[in-house]
Amino acid sequence: MAKSQGTETRLLVVVAPSFNLAATMGFIDPFRAANYLDGKPYFKWEFASETGGYCVSSNGSGIDTVALDQVATKGYDVVIISSSWTPEKHVTAHIAKALRQWARNGTTLGALDTGAFILAQAGLLNGKKATVHYEHIDAFQELFPDVEVVENLFVLDGNRITCCGGTAAVDLGLQVLQGIHGSALANAAARYIFHDRLRGPSDMQQPKTNEPLGTTVPAKLRTAIQVMEANLEEPLPVPEISRAAGLSQRQLDRLFSTYIKKTPALYYRDIRLDRARGLVTQTDMPIAEVAMASGFASQVHFSRSYKQRFGLPPSQDRIEGRVPFEFRAWPMHRKPQAG
Repeated sequence: MAKSQGTETRLLVVVAPSFNLAATMGFIDPFRAANYLDGKPYFKWEFASETGGYCVSSNGSGIDTVALDQVATKGYDVVIISSSWTPEKHVTAHIAKALRQWARNGTTLGALDTGAFILAQAGLLNGKKATVHYEHIDAFQELFPDVEVVENLFVLDGNRITCCGGTAAVDLGLQVLQGIHGSALANAAARYIFHDRLRGPSDMQQPKTNEPLGTTVPAKLRTAIQVMEANLEEPLPVPEISRAAGLSQRQLDRLFSTYIKKTPALYYRDIRLDRARGLVTQTDMPIAEVAMASGFASQVHFSRSYKQRFGLPPSQDRIEGRVPFEFRAWPMHRKPQAG
């Protein structure tokens, strides 16, 4: 993807309905800044959608796009797929054909948020490493076992680039800018858009030390949570988790009460249900298999716990959860009952 300093880099962003507007514009903004700062057209970009016209994003605003037919035969250096809600609805033969043609031409293909689902469904991530938003990682693993999915902010694997979305899209844009025009211009662009640290492909989606608002979670509590997250399908007894974290069960209870405001058992149940919700709403796995994959031996107990947490049973969420409810975000629109 590296180019000489005088060559224009041509970018195409293909958006799907309910795409994430902030991530999409965040990816583009470093290129806008680079053009402005040096007064040179280093980058040129277009926005397209399958049918063209005004495409509404997940927050209710939108952008004007050209139809895919108008750009499918053009040459681009980078083509990015940006989607969020229900990516499986947007893997049409039309889009897949265009993506495969660009791939044959040597175009770098990328994805923001859930866009990796579209690339993978088109067979363009087989044998590659990729990432998606952490909420969708379990579903992605189940659907595409030939793709190595990781929980990094973004992944650069040859001429495939994927990003979890959000503000990480800015980091990806700056990384691409740096690879083409060097660190000086990338640093200048980062300063111009007030991005004070360039996170790299080794950075993880979840913070390792402080919470985003600055609250420090004790290391032993974080260890206990990591043990839980690593054992969702076959849950461990809480005393075993306490021992793994180097704590007594009373100490673990106190830490969870102070920092999480839940008991260890309830927190463990909830993260297993969160995993289950991703599998329910983003895959076609039978509900019984979802229950087992989330550590519930009884489907009846699973359905009851699921409804208690999310406000509706998994069979109903499978239908409603595929359609945005007023552009809802997790947690669901129905207030969970206290467990």
